[in-house]
Amino acid sequence: MHIGIFGGTFDPPHHGHLALASAACQQLKLDCVLWVLTPYPPHKPNQRITTLEYRLEMVRAIVEDEPAFELSRVEIDRPAPHFAVDTLKILGDRNPGTHLTYLLGGDSLRDLTLWNQAPKFVRLVDSLGVLRRPNVLADLPALERDLPGLREKLRFIETPPLQISSTDIRRRIQNNQPYKHLLPAEVYAIIQENGLYFPTQFKKGKLRNNTE
Repeated sequence: MHIGIFGGTFDPPHHGHLALASAACQQLKLDCVLWVLTPYPPHKPNQRITTLEYRLEMVRAIVEDEPAFELSRVEIDRPAPHFAVDTLKILGDRNPGTHLTYLLGGDSLRDLTLWNQAPKFVRLVDSLGVLRRPNVLADLPALERDLPGLREKLRFIETPPLQISSTDIRRRIQNNQPYKHLLPAEVYAIIQENGLYFPTQFKKGKLRNNTE
């Protein structure tokens, strides 16, 4: 069994996330991709994050009709902080004998030495599926010096260039700019129905704050 671990805040999940997960399945021959929703990302302590219930609803809408995708509650059901090294250890213990590939972008690979217990993370993971991103270069010799054994675990994923980010989508909504084309239809519908990311949020006629 070969499982991909795809962690993120998913605020909101978009076509770029889908492209990475789908390409990883095909190119790395994954049996399943676990979408690991992070309730409170430790590397974003000062960022306002949309309420978990809405992010959970959006991710669930993406994965429910895709047999190779599965929503994981491994971080939702345990107390913060949620570090990738702990998530990897838990999933490894739950799935003995399974090959675990952690999926990440090229920018995350570049900054991997800054992750919590990065050397232990590299020892635990079976492989790293890395999405190549334009204009993002990682110093592989330096990373290998700091994180021995990293290079042999790297598996690069190729996708068409998609300049999409959750940050940009939230900015577009705030500024009344087009954004529908950046999202799966199910996610767009949830955002519209609940007024997520708009300057003033309404649901069923009542003022609602969408952040925690």
